[in-house]
Order: sequence, then C-alpha cells, then structure tokens
Amino acid sequence: MNSTSRPIRVLLAKLGLDTHTIGITVIAHALRDAGMEVIFTGLKQTPEMVVSTAIQEDVDVVGISSLSAAHMRHVPKVLELLHQQGAEDKLVVIGGVVPEADAQRLREMGVHEVFTMGAQTADVVNYIRQWITERDRSAARA
Repeated sequence: MNSTSRPIRVLLAKLGLDTHTIGITVIAHALRDAGMEVIFTGLKQTPEMVVSTAIQEDVDVVGISSLSAAHMRHVPKVLELLHQQGAEDKLVVIGGVVPEADAQRLREMGVHEVFTMGAQTADVVNYIRQWITERDRSAARA
C-alpha cells in the first residue's frame, strides 16, 4: 500500500514486436502476490499507447519487458512522452535482455532501474516498494 491507501498500481508493457511473455508473466504474478495491482497492456504496444494507458490508469510504476533488443528504440520515446505529458513522477523500470552499457544509458535517460535476466522477483518487488515509500515520504514533507 502507499500513502493514498490503495495498492501500488503497476503497468506492465511489451513494446514493438516483442512477443516473449514468460518473464513478464512471472513478474506480473509476483507483483500481484505482493499485493500490487497489475495492469498488462498486452503485446505489440507503441510508446504512445503505453504512456496513454499509464496516465489513464493513474499507475505508480511503468514496467517494460524487453527481450527483442529494441529497448534503445522504444524506451527513450516512452521517457520523452512521459515528460511531455507531465507524468515523469512515475517509476520506470525495465526487465529482460539489456546489455550493461545500454542499461547505463537508459538510467542516464531516466529509467530508474534495469532488471536483467535472472533477477529475483523479490528484488523487483522490494525495489518498487522502497521507491514508493520514499516518494510518499518526500510528498509528506512537501
């Protein structure tokens, strides 16, 4: 739960032609089992569709699964659109096959964390909870 007494809302997305769903399904179940509300956009989403859904659904977290090596094409566009829409307050995380050099570039662009293959689901859950807790503490101080 967060400070608004509602479950943490997480949008999970697959961008472009990436149709590998095992990892995102495992993460979705782990987040749900941890008490989070999970919204899955489905396959073959565009950055515009993901950002529109994130805003409409008032999510706390945008999680993108990338197993097709298109992360450097799609994720920067998602970040740009979130900024343009005034929605850069959302936690943006990526999971999948992301080389460390790309992961570092994505973090520099505004991705909060990149979880590569083999990451533990508990680590993803804990990272999201910790980020939401810190966000809520900062908001309470403001």
